[in-house]
Amino acid sequence: RTAASSRTLLRTLSTTTRLFLGHARRGGSLYCNATTDEIGTCWPRSSSGRIVERPCPEFINGVKYNTTRSAYRECLENGTWAFKINYSSCEPILEEKRKYPMHYKIALIINYLGHCISVGALVVAFVLFLCLRSIRCLRNVIHWNLITTFILRNVMWFLLQLIDHNIHERNEPWCRLITTIYNYFVVTNFFWMFVEGCYLHTAIVMTYSTDKLRKWVFLFIGWCIPCPIIVAWAIGKLYNENEQCWFGKEPGKYIDYIYQGPVIVVLLINFVFLFNIVRILMTKLRASTTSETIQYRKAVKATLVLLPLLGITYMLFFVNPGEDDISQIVFIYFNSFLQSFQGFFVSVFYCFLNGEVRSAARKRWHRWQDNHALRVRVARAMSIPTSPTRISFHSIKHTTAV
Repeated sequence: RTAASSRTLLRTLSTTTRLFLGHARRGGSLYCNATTDEIGTCWPRSSSGRIVERPCPEFINGVKYNTTRSAYRECLENGTWAFKINYSSCEPILEEKRKYPMHYKIALIINYLGHCISVGALVVAFVLFLCLRSIRCLRNVIHWNLITTFILRNVMWFLLQLIDHNIHERNEPWCRLITTIYNYFVVTNFFWMFVEGCYLHTAIVMTYSTDKLRKWVFLFIGWCIPCPIIVAWAIGKLYNENEQCWFGKEPGKYIDYIYQGPVIVVLLINFVFLFNIVRILMTKLRASTTSETIQYRKAVKATLVLLPLLGITYMLFFVNPGEDDISQIVFIYFNSFLQSFQGFFVSVFYCFLNGEVRSAARKRWHRWQDNHALRVRVARAMSIPTSPTRISFHSIKHTTAV
């Protein structure tokens, strides 16, 4: 009787232990106990060494998903569930795409048209800054670098559009590299906008002589600081969200905030800079009419327009439009227009409306016209006397030979 009681006690303890550890042994094999993950998917009890398939949940983080597809999770050999769950096959149901197919097609056309116009305007602005060496002060060098980042960003955007959906699913290394480079140029955009604000704040608010500012410091901020940020993001993607060419984010994961966080901080700092700059301009520099002050004033106006513009387009990614049709349609068009025409606005405000650039370009054009007219006059002057001379020389030679 004592032996039977002991065996009963041992069986009870064994059952309790199996429930606590999350696995059990039956006939020498382990199995994973039923469990529910953080998304809410219920995973049934399964034998070890198997990959369990479950329908995708109907909602993930408030977004409706296609339940006809499946999620996968592995029951490991030791009878425990794998920590990582494969939800890559689960696709959100974008009801607005089904609801507004015509509007999405128009928005796509706007995107392509806007990026094409932006690239054209940016290339013209880049060439102007390259050719007009007389205006290469630090302020215009900063404008030039900002325009360069937009050119590279738009080129990478076009490359991203060429990637097929199947390549996204296969998660090709070169596809991940394109996404990484694109995000790097996105970050450099905002860091060069930060450089614009930092330069103006240093020159106007701190009244620091711009001659003492070092170009390499701004180059380091604009091009080098984004590098470790993007490297950290790429490492996080590689080990946590290594799927779909690192484009988009997996439900419940926030790896993209590794680079989006610094961008938001930079935008907030720039808004503080602009507040101080406008305050100083309204008090101290309003009455000043020196050429340098006028240029500062124009640069501040351009930054006042562009910084909210760039910030609004970036913050739209974090905004969920309303449920009504009008809000959805306005969001579609507004976002597409601002995202695609960013480069055009930057080239217009920092180059085409820049007084220094226009004055230097006008002088360069007049100089070219004068040189061209001079060459034409010289050519005509040289051609008039030489033609009869040649005729008379050949005539004399012919006559002598006869």
